[in-house]
Amino acid sequence: MNTKKFSLRHIGPRPEEQQQMLNFIGVNTIDELITQTIPDNIRLKKELDLDAPMSEQEFTVHMHQLSKKNKVYKTYIGLGYHPTILPAVIQRNILENPGWYTAYTPYQAEIAQGRLEALLNFQTMVTDLTGMEIANASLLDESTSAAEAMALLFAVRDRDQKKNNVHKFFVSDDILPQTLSLLETRSTPIGIELVTGKAEDFDFSSEYFGAIVQYPGKHGQITDIKTFIEKANQNNIKVAVAADILSLIMLEAPGKFGADVVVGTTQRFGIPMGYGGPHAAYFATKEAYKRDLPGRIIGVTKDLNGNRALRMALQTREQHIKRDKATSNICTAQVLLAVMAGMYSVYHGPNGLKHIANEVHSLTSTLAKSLNSLGYKLHNASFFDTLHIEANAKTVKNFAKKRKINFYYPDQESVSISINETTTLEDINIITQIFADAKGVPFKRIESINNVVQIPEILQRTSEFLTLPIFNTYHSETDLMRYIKKLERKDLSLNHSMIALGSCTMKLNAAAEMLPLSMFKWGNIHPFAPLEQAKGFQIVLKKLEEQLNEVTGFAGTSLQPNSGAQGEYAGLMVIRAYHESRGDSHRNICIIPSSAHGTNPASAVMAGMKVIVTKSSDNGNIDVDDLREKAEMHKDNLAALMVTYPSTHGVYESAIKEITQIIHDNGGQVYMDGANMNAQVGLTNPGNIGADVCHLNLHKTFAIPHGGGGPGVGPICVAKQLVPFLPSNPIVKTGGEQAITAISAAPFGSALACLISYGYIKMLGADGLKQSTEVAILNANYIKERLNGYYNTLYTGEQGRAAHEMIIDCRPFKEKGIEVVDIAKRLMDYGFHAPTVSFPVAGTMMIEPTESESLSELDKFCDAMIAIKLEIDLADKNEPNNALKNAPHTLNMLTADEWYFPYSRETAAFPLDYVRDNKFWPTVRRVDEAYGDRNLICTCAPIEDYIEA
Repeated sequence: MNTKKFSLRHIGPRPEEQQQMLNFIGVNTIDELITQTIPDNIRLKKELDLDAPMSEQEFTVHMHQLSKKNKVYKTYIGLGYHPTILPAVIQRNILENPGWYTAYTPYQAEIAQGRLEALLNFQTMVTDLTGMEIANASLLDESTSAAEAMALLFAVRDRDQKKNNVHKFFVSDDILPQTLSLLETRSTPIGIELVTGKAEDFDFSSEYFGAIVQYPGKHGQITDIKTFIEKANQNNIKVAVAADILSLIMLEAPGKFGADVVVGTTQRFGIPMGYGGPHAAYFATKEAYKRDLPGRIIGVTKDLNGNRALRMALQTREQHIKRDKATSNICTAQVLLAVMAGMYSVYHGPNGLKHIANEVHSLTSTLAKSLNSLGYKLHNASFFDTLHIEANAKTVKNFAKKRKINFYYPDQESVSISINETTTLEDINIITQIFADAKGVPFKRIESINNVVQIPEILQRTSEFLTLPIFNTYHSETDLMRYIKKLERKDLSLNHSMIALGSCTMKLNAAAEMLPLSMFKWGNIHPFAPLEQAKGFQIVLKKLEEQLNEVTGFAGTSLQPNSGAQGEYAGLMVIRAYHESRGDSHRNICIIPSSAHGTNPASAVMAGMKVIVTKSSDNGNIDVDDLREKAEMHKDNLAALMVTYPSTHGVYESAIKEITQIIHDNGGQVYMDGANMNAQVGLTNPGNIGADVCHLNLHKTFAIPHGGGGPGVGPICVAKQLVPFLPSNPIVKTGGEQAITAISAAPFGSALACLISYGYIKMLGADGLKQSTEVAILNANYIKERLNGYYNTLYTGEQGRAAHEMIIDCRPFKEKGIEVVDIAKRLMDYGFHAPTVSFPVAGTMMIEPTESESLSELDKFCDAMIAIKLEIDLADKNEPNNALKNAPHTLNMLTADEWYFPYSRETAAFPLDYVRDNKFWPTVRRVDEAYGDRNLICTCAPIEDYIEA
């Protein structure tokens, strides 16, 4: 075995095992299987043109060398991004721990209680600091969160406002520039008119439904949000506040003044800048708007024994239910980063956070006093951490560059400086020296910190926060380390067993791919730093774009979208801009198959399109005749088709080229959902099937970890005619010549996470990528054949093969009283996370093993599924007291003095011999979803505080 060959480490089945599997499914070679699976007319005719693969050691050295091309200056740019101190106990035990970063979204709550608790801590932190009633478990970044706030306020307009088409939204001119750009992107398609101006000049006219203010403003001035919100409330205008979370330690919570929504980023709570992300944004609002709150909410409920349990509440994945009526297309979160930010507040507690915030503010006050003494004029009389200074920007910049320091230069006559957690008194002296040199005056060393508070008294915080025990207990490293481990033990992740989720692709996240995330020169670059300071990043990101172009068969890529849902939206907005450039702004019809992912119709509506649904045929494929009829019917207004390939049903539809041609013949563009790209790489590609744009889930096909539900990265790749419209950024130039406005806050989205996918492609190379796709298909078909006779596969290709995933039909078991959810919960007793349940077909399971799983792991899973089928056969609808209906079984149940079940404890906990060797214990029994929604609790306050006995 070539120990340096990364593909041998990434791909699970050994070569000899692959041959065993091929023999079992009835073919001689992998080529024969692929020929039977993928239509010949869409197969690639040549190999991918990629660099020769690197070994893991070569890649590590390569990334160290590239990192040296990044210049880590002292950075005081601000604008929503700040240098931080990541506690080592959090870095080592969460960021670098596969027990946390390989977990899946907590849809199966019983085996996700650890990260659910960590996210509940995050929500509690956010509600406490913002003074709001309810918060979600993170959004993508501050700017997209502000856009979601605007959309929410638009959706909850009162009846008269809707009747009178009140559609103006006021944006304070001190908003972050990237947020303004994103508000522009999101507002136009849904009919919102943005009006920008000074908050103090706003007239609170009845023409406005809402407003957003920055707190503090982009240049540091603290807006009097108390007066602003009072006037807005008097005039039936709802207010969103974009608030710096660290400033809320010293500034009064916007909720105390009557804000309707508060948004921001938690990057300041110990998360590296990483050239723009990933970072967990927060979104908090009033409980009255809970049904319109975007994203995921973690709620408290109880299990079958009445014990406290956690789960995702309310509209989790609500777009799958509401589809084109959904208020948001957000399907993912930034869970890993939210967990880290929440742990930062647990570790420091309220007193520690006060110390950090007070020190930042005091150092800023010290700098302000020093600059005043040098004769500089400050534009902001009040501030938390940012000063806006009247000065010759060019002169200051020259002196700053010599000291390897970055300030922000809004214009030629001013400089903006944001102080941060890493700043020291010595740093303040160096900054003062720069300004003294710029003016040609003597510098007098500062010996003591100025502790004068420069915040208006009416805006100073008086309300308490983080008073619960969780934030006042784990302040030593030993205590926090044990708390993190305690939570980790409650979660089933890839470091325990296979997670065979269809559509989600839970493949190996190789340690070598992850190592650069902890390297200092990758983590500490500001997204708006001068490009010459980010040459390492620029090389990697440009190369990744080229790699993705080659893999997809397209001409251009934007890495800006920081989730799959953002990628969908970006792709449609690029199509929209393309039509507008040709004078076809009337083209607004988007055709979507009935089997499509629920985010597809939600994204289309957000992009200002009208959704037309096409039928599926009996075999689960797109009904081509129905598609042709609807495309021709709407040919004058057809904008796009959204299609997933292979289909959501796990089949390579042979008519795909005919389908794309129909759309083109009728004036539309084809958007391909990249959810199943794992089944295309190296064998076919979106360009080859006739698509014009696709998004890629880098957290699926290209090995970025799911992190318990995020980070995700969703770049778009486009054909030549769409390249000019790729998205821009207001500070760092990106995108095409006719670029649309921003899709996410940072110029290159979650740039730090992109290092992982770069490494994945770099180490696998063309052959390794192709082999990964082939083995993914092999593994799925092996499972299909092993389960044959026990479970029916719902859809297959024309020669009876599955793609990289398959759907098994569990609906016939209803006659035994067994639902698909019972199988999902029983799998926990066998040590497995359930495959995707009831999507895209209710009552089914979609299984995707990925190429990373070994033959022995596949066999364990199949043995478990077969054993469960035998249990189903013995079940009686009239006697529901069985192992399936009672699953999962906890350690408390097994060790209780009394046993109330008609089967043995051994059957409950150790149904197969392999389980004994590596038993995973769910920590709660089956959770009561309905109870939790009736009694919505979204903070970690004791349940008794909310519910009467």
